Amino acid sequence: MNVLRPLRLLVPFVAIAAALGLFLGIGFIAFSTGGGGGQSASYGPCDAGLDSSPLASGRAPLRAADLSDDQRRNAATIIQVARNLGAPPRAWLVALATAMQESTLRNINYGDRDSLGLFQQRPSQGWGSPSQVTDPTYSTTIFIQRLLAVPGWADMPVTVAAQTVQRSAFPDAYAKWEGLAADLVKQLADVSDPAGCGQTSVLPDGAAGAAIAFALKEVGKPYVWGATGPNTYDCSGLMLRAFQAAGINLPRVSRQQFYAGGHVPVAQAQPGDLLFYATDPSDPATIHHVVLYMGNGQMVEAPYTGQSVRVRPVPWDYAELVPLATRPGTTPNRA
Repeated sequence: MNVLRPLRLLVPFVAIAAALGLFLGIGFIAFSTGGGGGQSASYGPCDAGLDSSPLASGRAPLRAADLSDDQRRNAATIIQVARNLGAPPRAWLVALATAMQESTLRNINYGDRDSLGLFQQRPSQGWGSPSQVTDPTYSTTIFIQRLLAVPGWADMPVTVAAQTVQRSAFPDAYAKWEGLAADLVKQLADVSDPAGCGQTSVLPDGAAGAAIAFALKEVGKPYVWGATGPNTYDCSGLMLRAFQAAGINLPRVSRQQFYAGGHVPVAQAQPGDLLFYATDPSDPATIHHVVLYMGNGQMVEAPYTGQSVRVRPVPWDYAELVPLATRPGTTPNRA
């Protein structure tokens, strides 16, 4: 009997471990199939981190007007060199976002290991001599040449195109500078659509108002995970019914609803657009919440268990706010 005693002592621990595993498994399934779940996908070329938005407060300057004269001169050099090479405006945008991440658009003579210049190119990795990579014209030229040599670069998100050339240790870091890069191209080169994605269309007349009106009538009704009305809702269930009232059919869950229309930066959100929260705002596969933007900085949502449908200000500086809003029922602007 003494031989079995150690085994008996392990029984409670095994039971706890099994219960924990069951709990986590059920939680994962629930998250994947309920209000926050859905398809796993990544941003397309027109879905990069257009981050010239209020959520970016606290970061480095994100508008061209905030940059120093030296930074703007370097930006102008990058644009001019890329233009002279015959590269399209989207390549200028990629180069500017890269230089902003690597050097904050400063032609510096130091960096990680032997990295130098605007693009922090390394002479030891075949980018050129130290004097060459600290020459803005040369460094831009070799960056653009290598970018244009990447098959399908123009169909990649900005951060992927930049990473393919740079091989950075922080591959997602470039996305947050796309808004600033686009702003620079617009101001310094008078190009209205440097990303080449076109404009997102508008909702049919009355659709936004109808969706908002429906959601407001549901204020005060309890949140229940998986519910789609009429007496209780989860976040995506409320959006589903609100847009049905406006004549627009949405997918069931928030991650699928992200793809149910054209995308705009959250700074350009209009009444009727959907805003999203994600554990990683750069990855739409991690979206777990959706709200309806009403305009004037206000939104309506079915928040979480224990709360009811409510109206509240949009938390523009919330770390989980996805930088793109979706305009339901419009043509997706992803290539």
